[in-house]
Amino acid sequence: MSKWDKLLNRISSMSEDIRFDEVRKIMEYYGYKMSGPSGGSSRFTFRKPGHCPVTIPNHGYVKKLYRNGKTDN
Repeated sequence: MSKWDKLLNRISSMSEDIRFDEVRKIMEYYGYKMSGPSGGSSRFTFRKPGHCPVTIPNHGYVKKLYRNGKTDN
């Protein structure tokens, strides 16, 4: 299994938190452009024409709730 396949499996399994850089690679592969935060924010926004923007905070790791779009409540 390639490194790319392993990364996709890890993200889709949602079994653990993943690094922000890994999410960035996936988003850019699928055509999203990352724009940096303004001011002192740590939130980065990924945009792609025809799709809703996705905003993710960069604190080293991305929590599971940002990957599936909903909370566990």
